[in-house]
Amino acid sequence: MRSNTAIPLDAWMTRLGLHLPVQVRVYAAFFLYAFSMGGFYPRLPELQVQMGVGEGTLGLAIMGVAAGMLVSLTFFVPQLERMRSRTVLLTTLPVISIAFALASHMRAAVAVFFFLFLVGLVMGFIETIVNLEADRIEHQTGTRIMNRSHGFWSIGFFAGGAISAVFARFDISPQSQLWVTAGVVYLLMVLLLGRFQPTPARTQHPTTPETPRWATPTKGILLLVSVCASALLLEGAGYDWSAIYMRGVFDSSAAFAASAVSVIALAQASTRFIADQVVQRFGPVTTARWLISVLLIGTIAVTVAPNVFTAMLGFALMGVGSSAIFPMAMSAAAQRSDRSATLNVAAMAQYGFVVFLLAPPLLGFVAEHLGLRWSFGVSIPLILLSLLSSGALAPDKGHHA
Repeated sequence: MRSNTAIPLDAWMTRLGLHLPVQVRVYAAFFLYAFSMGGFYPRLPELQVQMGVGEGTLGLAIMGVAAGMLVSLTFFVPQLERMRSRTVLLTTLPVISIAFALASHMRAAVAVFFFLFLVGLVMGFIETIVNLEADRIEHQTGTRIMNRSHGFWSIGFFAGGAISAVFARFDISPQSQLWVTAGVVYLLMVLLLGRFQPTPARTQHPTTPETPRWATPTKGILLLVSVCASALLLEGAGYDWSAIYMRGVFDSSAAFAASAVSVIALAQASTRFIADQVVQRFGPVTTARWLISVLLIGTIAVTVAPNVFTAMLGFALMGVGSSAIFPMAMSAAAQRSDRSATLNVAAMAQYGFVVFLLAPPLLGFVAEHLGLRWSFGVSIPLILLSLLSSGALAPDKGHHA
């Protein structure tokens, strides 16, 4: 006789979930999203040896995340308003760490690309949901939390990177580490997000009656992308290549090389936790110009570093400089008056994360032909472009560019 007492999965997660304030839940979502990713990239040097490939081929393999995210943000995420955000978030979040764990077992670059493509597909949904949630809470409470939310993203990436360094120090395989991460992510998701419910949307400006089938960018969104492109590029390059840079340039140990990723994430997180107050006082344009200048100094330091200490300082400055540019651009996109926040955030994430995820793998070809130092140095012209276009972060005046 079949029992009728079974508890649906959604209700079971709600029952186990902790009672938390809405802003704490969005912080937890950002943290878990990044923690799922943070343990993979510091182990890339070992996975590169396992596959027996050069930097160029490795770059093509990890390009799978960018390809999957581009497909997701272009064709699927624009339909997110018709879906249940809670179900999408709690279904896709565990997939990231599981797919990374599966990828770590692969010895062929094409197989790694496949699993990372899956990572990118689900990341498109998660990125849009958590940024919209942060913006809606800001609107509902009148308190800025966007940079702080991204600060928890950095803390999550830092925690994942730090755990990687510990596992590497004790010669524990990347595969074992990533499966442990997958289990931890699922348990924490149930506890911290089991009671997640999306915050009501901002009052929308009039839009077309039918949601577009894909997220096309407006001129205003492209200008915002140009502001944060250098920060996203160097954030992604730092996570993807800093450990390999430390090993290749200074012959650092696996544990010390992995710590470079943690330095970037920690510096970035520390800045993000104070950035909301700075933006509140000085405005997004002035804050962005300060941070982009710091990013330029850090990039130059990494490019010419004569020793490991200068390189680590450069990576820390890169973390500070890249910290709040993208969160400010996301806020500006969500608040634009030309169309729905969901569509603008999806379009912003689409092109922003193409830079974040696609450009760093392409830098593998730069590293292979010009050296690892220039995989960072080639971004200097893009930093200058960001500095010149930073005025686009000024509050929207109702232009529909």
